[in-house]
Amino acid sequence: MAENKDGVIVILSSPSGAGKTTLVKKISLRKNFKISISHTTRKPRLNEKNGRDYFFIDNKQFKLLIKKRKFLEHAKVFKNYYGSLKKTVIENLKQGENVIFDIDWQGTRQIINKKLKYKIITIFILPPSKKELFNRLLKRDQKDKKIASERMKQFKADVMHWKDYDFTVINDKVELCYKEIVNFIEKRKKGPVDLGHDKKKIKKHIKNLIN
Repeated sequence: MAENKDGVIVILSSPSGAGKTTLVKKISLRKNFKISISHTTRKPRLNEKNGRDYFFIDNKQFKLLIKKRKFLEHAKVFKNYYGSLKKTVIENLKQGENVIFDIDWQGTRQIINKKLKYKIITIFILPPSKKELFNRLLKRDQKDKKIASERMKQFKADVMHWKDYDFTVINDKVELCYKEIVNFIEKRKKGPVDLGHDKKKIKKHIKNLIN
């Protein structure tokens, strides 16, 4: 168990387009919260900057980092690699910073399996509706319906991993969702708490999303 002076690991996951990146950035503005900036082999989107949003590298560089075991977690998502450097994360935690991860279920599972001495808080985010999800994907991928459709297909598989998380929340209104997440994090930092979500409500919502 981490000492009080150490930070905690906060993981936010979601199917593509559910709004986790916006929430991660919002949470990072709080005192003693810092985003773990991932390395990735995908090309930057509009307005993304190297070193701020991601560290953009090529496949050869990424595979070399895997070989040297530099990653705390890494995964291949939509044909691109993503990974978080272990050294940077541990240094921040030791300095009392709470490190926020914007990663998928594969990365989450890897971090949990590492059995680190630091407390880990996991949160899964769901979109308000299938229609809203598709619109978000279209907007983000510059109105490319093919890319949006591919991500919608993957959504059905990704969304079922919500059961592996401490807390699941529906991102209907960003501000409300943010407050629910922060409230759960603060409670969880102090000690064990019950699941922060209504299982029946979440199951019903997911059924509506995938049908």
